[in-house]
Amino acid sequence: MKPAPATITVSIKEAKTRLTELGRRVEAGERVVVTRHGKAVFDLVPHERKGGIDFKAGQRFLRARGITDPVPYIAEDFDDPLPEDFLSRPLPFD
Repeated sequence: MKPAPATITVSIKEAKTRLTELGRRVEAGERVVVTRHGKAVFDLVPHERKGGIDFKAGQRFLRARGITDPVPYIAEDFDDPLPEDFLSRPLPFD
């Protein structure tokens, strides 16, 4: 289990004058609570990168289930415009 990051508390006025220093401390993993009249207003915390799609993990997942090619065939005309007569045909209603 990771230890909790150190926390310091500063006023807004102090934060304005020490922003560069506070930024370095946040980069080092500390949390800074900024207050106004003694009440917490906001925190300065290290930026967390959001994860994206892990394609390699997806490939491993599919391979483990015997799926080696999830999209085995895509027709050459897949993204061609649809024919006009198809587009003008009324929709079937049940």
